[in-house]
Amino acid sequence: MRYAVEIAALKAAIFITGGLSRRIVGWLARLLGAMAYYADFRGRGTALENLRCAFPDKSPAERRALARRSYQHFGFTFLDLFWAQNLTADNWEEFVDLVFEEPETTRHVEATSGIWITQHFGNFEWSALIQGIRGIHFQIIAQNFRNAALTPLFKKLREQTGHRIIPQERAMLRLFKVLKKGGHTALLSDLNVDLSQSPAVIDCFGLKTCVTTLHAVLAVRCEVPVIPLLVIRQEDGRYRMVITRPLHFSADMPAWQIAQRCWDAFEPYIREHPDQWLWMYKHWRYSPTTAPAGDYPEYSHPKRKFDRILASQQ
Repeated sequence: MRYAVEIAALKAAIFITGGLSRRIVGWLARLLGAMAYYADFRGRGTALENLRCAFPDKSPAERRALARRSYQHFGFTFLDLFWAQNLTADNWEEFVDLVFEEPETTRHVEATSGIWITQHFGNFEWSALIQGIRGIHFQIIAQNFRNAALTPLFKKLREQTGHRIIPQERAMLRLFKVLKKGGHTALLSDLNVDLSQSPAVIDCFGLKTCVTTLHAVLAVRCEVPVIPLLVIRQEDGRYRMVITRPLHFSADMPAWQIAQRCWDAFEPYIREHPDQWLWMYKHWRYSPTTAPAGDYPEYSHPKRKFDRILASQQ
């Protein structure tokens, strides 16, 4: 019954949101985000712990305000995914300002092949949708939902500008083939991965965390650049889409160094707009066994395997 209600609610939300004005979408996002902040006890606790460790100089009141705005921002992100059915090649520039750090280099990559990465930051859903409208089509890895009937609905939303969503199973092989044929791939690079999956341990807000090396391995094996991009929400409701300098890596560069350089391209933007990152996610699931008490969130678990991976990178 719960799954049936979720499906009906999502279909209704997609239909209704598509007919709303941008002003009403913004009002709803702030309202629903604030409601979620107060209702989601566990997520709120995770967000506040993350903010305590990432911004120890901020007061508890400041961290609560940031966490609430983070919920509201993700209200914008998902309502705008539903509203994106209104975006076209003729009107998208009314809602998005496109900024290139290196225009000529980036346009060369767009015409050839590349790995595009973003974080759970800003409107990460529009980062792909806008590129699709511009003619750059990705193969994108996406997790299936626990409610299996939701997966095709979100797949349709994310493929509406020409992308192809693929499952996590055999994803590396699929993406490898696409890149070798001169195509483009896209993925989120800020997800924690299990210690059994050969993660990279990187510095993130001064703390150690383990992230995927998929983009790093593909970049080296396929000899293609990695291009970080972000879509940052502005005060007036518009977005600024920043395509940063393409990153090129040598064949002998370790995967963890590549992952670190990729993260370093994002952290300044996240520090500038901290309310637009997904603080409700457990970014620091593991911690060094030697870490002082209180430096990491309460949900973190010291692991000797984490220590060994970290030591191997020295």
